[in-house]
Amino acid sequence: MGRKFVVKERLFAVGDDYWVEDEHGEKAFLVDGKVLRLRDTFELRDTEGNTVATIREKVLTVRDAMKIENADGDVVATVRKKLFTPFHDKYHVELADGGEYEVHGDLLDKEYTVKGDGHRLAEVSRKWFRIRDTYGVEVEDGADVPLMIAIAVCLDRLVEHND
Repeated sequence: MGRKFVVKERLFAVGDDYWVEDEHGEKAFLVDGKVLRLRDTFELRDTEGNTVATIREKVLTVRDAMKIENADGDVVATVRKKLFTPFHDKYHVELADGGEYEVHGDLLDKEYTVKGDGHRLAEVSRKWFRIRDTYGVEVEDGADVPLMIAIAVCLDRLVEHND
């Protein structure tokens, strides 16, 4: 059993500072709204104010993609649309170390899982929290929490613009 977090839909359109909270209503990560207004970048910060992930949208690529950087500014993952897919799983996460995470489920309705090597790393659902315009991200024990939240935010943005 992992930890659940509440994330606001369409974070890129919010434009204000926004707290991602855990399932108990405790502040977990701050989305920096000053960066958000640039429309193509935002930072995820922990409760001490340290940047734990930065998301950059690449709009000039052939396939829309978003890059996730760690606190040191190194790209750790790229979330992008698959070129050819016979199924409804249209997106995947390419890791900087050469690995890949798979995304399975209904992204539009926010009911999907992120898997690595066949193991569930995170699950996203609208059903856990009855808060308007939000969705839950449950991160499995041992998985990188900021990365999983950043992946969910990227998928929200990419699906909003492409589907």
